[in-house]
Amino acid sequence: MTTTQTRADAPAAPPRSGAGFRPDIQGLRAIAVVLVLVFHAGVPGLPGGYVGVDVFFVISGYLITSMIVAEVAETGRLRLGRFYARRARRLLPAAATVLVATAIATVLWLPVTRWREIAGDMASTALYVVNWRLAGRSVDYLAEGAAASPVQHFWSLAVEEQFYVLWPVLVLVAVLWARRRGRAVSARLLAAAILAIAVPSLVWSIHLTSSAPDAAYFVTTTRLWELAVGALLAVGAARVARLPQRWLTGAGVAGLALIAYAAFVFTGGTPFPGAAALVPTLGAALVLAAGLRDRRGLTVLGLPGMQTVGAMSYSLYLWHWPVVVVATTLWADDAGRLPTGVGIAAVAVSVLPAWLAYRFVEQPLHLSSALRASVRRSALVGLACTLVGLGAAGVVALAVPSGPSGAAPGAAVIGTSAWSGSADPRTDLAQVVPALADATGDVADLYPDGCHQDKNGTTAKACTYGDPDADVVVALVGDSHAAQWQPTLRAVAEQQGWRLDTYTKGSCAFADVDVWLTTIDGPYTTCSQWNDAVTATLLADPPAVVVTSNDAIDGVVVDGTMRSKATLEDDVADGLARTWATLADVGTTVVALGDTPWMAKDIPECVAEHTDAWATKCSVPRSAAVERSALAQQRAAAERAGVPLIDLDDYVCPGTTCPPIIGDVLVWRDAHHLTATYARSLAPRLADQLVPLVDG
Repeated sequence: MTTTQTRADAPAAPPRSGAGFRPDIQGLRAIAVVLVLVFHAGVPGLPGGYVGVDVFFVISGYLITSMIVAEVAETGRLRLGRFYARRARRLLPAAATVLVATAIATVLWLPVTRWREIAGDMASTALYVVNWRLAGRSVDYLAEGAAASPVQHFWSLAVEEQFYVLWPVLVLVAVLWARRRGRAVSARLLAAAILAIAVPSLVWSIHLTSSAPDAAYFVTTTRLWELAVGALLAVGAARVARLPQRWLTGAGVAGLALIAYAAFVFTGGTPFPGAAALVPTLGAALVLAAGLRDRRGLTVLGLPGMQTVGAMSYSLYLWHWPVVVVATTLWADDAGRLPTGVGIAAVAVSVLPAWLAYRFVEQPLHLSSALRASVRRSALVGLACTLVGLGAAGVVALAVPSGPSGAAPGAAVIGTSAWSGSADPRTDLAQVVPALADATGDVADLYPDGCHQDKNGTTAKACTYGDPDADVVVALVGDSHAAQWQPTLRAVAEQQGWRLDTYTKGSCAFADVDVWLTTIDGPYTTCSQWNDAVTATLLADPPAVVVTSNDAIDGVVVDGTMRSKATLEDDVADGLARTWATLADVGTTVVALGDTPWMAKDIPECVAEHTDAWATKCSVPRSAAVERSALAQQRAAAERAGVPLIDLDDYVCPGTTCPPIIGDVLVWRDAHHLTATYARSLAPRLADQLVPLVDG
């Protein structure tokens, strides 16, 4: 197709072959990857090193759009097959290699408790949708506190790949639209298409970062505008290149300053991406703009060391994170943090496989003349790499050992001759239920039944168990530490012929207090709204009994001021007592169920990591575990409200320690929640104390 374009509207086509190489871009890649590596190594003083990913987004948007614009300007069309074949050669072989290595490392060094989740992550990675999986997990209450996945860093590559699918198709639509009107595809038309992506994405990013920051970090819709910034620069390159070089150089220096500011000043608490991402993103665009005229840009970016690191940046990014995750598993401190020295060593070690993969996988296939000459062969290589990644995920999934069949006594052994009084190191871990690999999924029924409200929910959503027509209605109310008792209460309700209604919400105690939630670093307003809704529901049709429990409340807001755990005990006790007394005043029997101890370590992972010494390594002193719980707050509230409190800690932590396994049952599914299996084994113990209160 032959087209004509005015100079002002024509997309700028970069020079071909070697003349198109820009050392400043390679140097900017080096800065981006070093920021990420240093940040993940845990080096102090660089809390915002994660912005290196945002720099990569701008570079990718710029380079991809430059190639597209050049092809459209030269040929008047865009060959999607050739475009995707080039991407497949460039990205997929290296990624598949890392996935295979990660599968091997997972089975060799990571605890079996993670294998199933990692297998799913790997499959999502192979299909370049892992960012959406991570976004879903970030708002999944059951996934809170989970260890980082060794392929978690692929989220940014997934965002880029999804952009690579969307943006060329949009350009092709623009080409066809212009062709039908007998016009050329102008820079203005492409800029309009970019802005149609960028503006809504930026607005959505700002909104979602404030309302659901964890999910906002990963989803494509909040990140598209960052790639669009680079794309917009590529479309307007011809105009920008007319500016005086001294202006462009000044812009480049300012851009480096913006990136440095973000890296040194931003922290994990900075709302991100949102508006804050404009700082490193615009900084990267300014650095790229500095080289549009002389095609060299800032001199410092062209230094030999910068060129070497920049050339290997993709491979370094791929390899460093799995090594850091493995190192964290093997050498983290008691708080689960990787010592800085070990983190630096892990990143340094990752350079070797990164170089080998770059030298013998990435470059040979990317530059292969046979593959470059055939779209079909490139597509087959891409398909093969995807299948290899999926196969590696399948191997990890198949390696997960199956759990034992049959039941185990759990708490029933306590007080019998079968109980030695502490963890028994002779226990056969292969016979423990739930199996270590299944522990995180051994949860109360109300989770899969969709009754547990997440942190954004405010409605009094309930599930019903037992006899729906029973005269005696028992309501279970509270946070996840109340929800863990649902299997116990369900067993009692079914035995007694009661109806059990559950009202639970993540991190939200059933209390008349304004909670300050540390994970969002602010007032937990939806908790107060949910409490109001549940209280109104219960008062409208009072149940015979309300059983409530909760985790310790670490922060409350009183008269606009946040009070920490050291000064809030009276506020919490009063808030709990007020809510309980409100229900007692209408004739409901309120029963406080004592909070379970906090183990301060992920018990299934600990047992999986210490299969030969789990009885000593994974047991926790009872006094320390109970001190971290909400039991003291609950006792004070029960006294003030005249409410009975049932404390089952003697059957969770019998003796002076809290053992990981009792009666061949894994007690904990993480650091502070009972497994549903163990909770059910406590039903007779709970019935002994609860039934007289209900019948009375």
